Amino acid sequence: MGNGAPGRSGRVVVTGIGVISGIGIGRAGFLDGLLAGRGSAAPVTAFDVTGFEYGKVCEVPEFAVDEERPHYGRATQMIAAAALMAVEDAGMALTRLRAGRGLIAVGTTEGEARDVDEMTTTEVNKGLADLDPVLARRARLGRMPVSVADDLGLEDVELVTLPDVCAAGNYAIGYGLDALRAGEVSYALVGGADSPCRKSFAAFYRLGALARDECRPFAVDRTGVVLGEGSAMLLLEPLESALERGALIHAEVLDYNFNCDAGHPTRPSEERVTQCLRGALDNAGVSPAEVDLVMAHGTATKANDPMEAAAFTEVFGDLPVPPVAAIKSMIGHTMGGAAAHSGIAAILGLEHGFLPPTINHTTTDPECPVDCVPNRARRAEPKIALVNSLGFGGLNAAVVLKRFDRQAEGIGS
Repeated sequence: MGNGAPGRSGRVVVTGIGVISGIGIGRAGFLDGLLAGRGSAAPVTAFDVTGFEYGKVCEVPEFAVDEERPHYGRATQMIAAAALMAVEDAGMALTRLRAGRGLIAVGTTEGEARDVDEMTTTEVNKGLADLDPVLARRARLGRMPVSVADDLGLEDVELVTLPDVCAAGNYAIGYGLDALRAGEVSYALVGGADSPCRKSFAAFYRLGALARDECRPFAVDRTGVVLGEGSAMLLLEPLESALERGALIHAEVLDYNFNCDAGHPTRPSEERVTQCLRGALDNAGVSPAEVDLVMAHGTATKANDPMEAAAFTEVFGDLPVPPVAAIKSMIGHTMGGAAAHSGIAAILGLEHGFLPPTINHTTTDPECPVDCVPNRARRAEPKIALVNSLGFGGLNAAVVLKRFDRQAEGIGS
């Protein structure tokens, strides 16, 4: 066994949430944005989009980088800020955090891609000799978890960067769950972040995957996704640890599953996505009939949405597919942070009794026959959520979350 001294049950819970998004910052701000069905798509201000016919991004103008820390770029500062929020939300004393062995696992697609963009422009226009060494140093993906450890003063900690593109947040959650169950660590800070740049904008544009105005998952008039920026971090710990210190438990992480299509770089396999979702439920010991909420990857592209809806239909078989929420309609595609943002939305829905909405919805495409909770959050009492995520290169990852019911557990409030 490792230094983490796992709880006897092997159960892992979420006690801290930190989030930065276009619809709200912090757990309370994000919750308010979900309940309000708020959108955040707006004309791009962070980089030059001259020459593009259209394009919006879900930016977070309220988040300002700390100019006193030039060695960390925007995405890195976002992940550090979200991690601090998660620790504070968990009521975890830094002395306790520093006394245990921890894990920091950060998922990302491009890291500090804006810095790479800037250096590329400099190289083309001026030459290599004029590259800014500060930008060169902070562009490495590995600096993202380092920033968290640095800000929190953590030394006995494993630092992991997971470049599993748009499924990276779920990969980080699964990594943290395994580390805690194995007793390797006593806590895990897991999640993801990205901040889009001109390169990623151009790539999605050339793929024909960018929406002309708004992101409309599962709608007949959908035209694609809107890129978004932000970060999302969760503090995970053994159930026994959370109970011992009297922590507020937001939800329980039951299990996860990963697989890879290895077929097409941008077109997921319905069969493999179905297998991944079924595997997550099997690993969690949950039957399809017990699932109350599905968080879709939901990119609003012509190819992805029908494939994902068909996979859900296969997973649930003769049962009705539960409500399916797609929050990219609100916060955009936050890439490395997308799955973690969806996970937090599911957790808040489980905890506060509602289903997150899919906004901008008009008419459901007959090829996507799901109840996407159109336009307004819906009051409900979901107990179990299935969070789906898909990444370029055929990376599929699903996580199963459960509401933590203190009364059912026989624990006083």
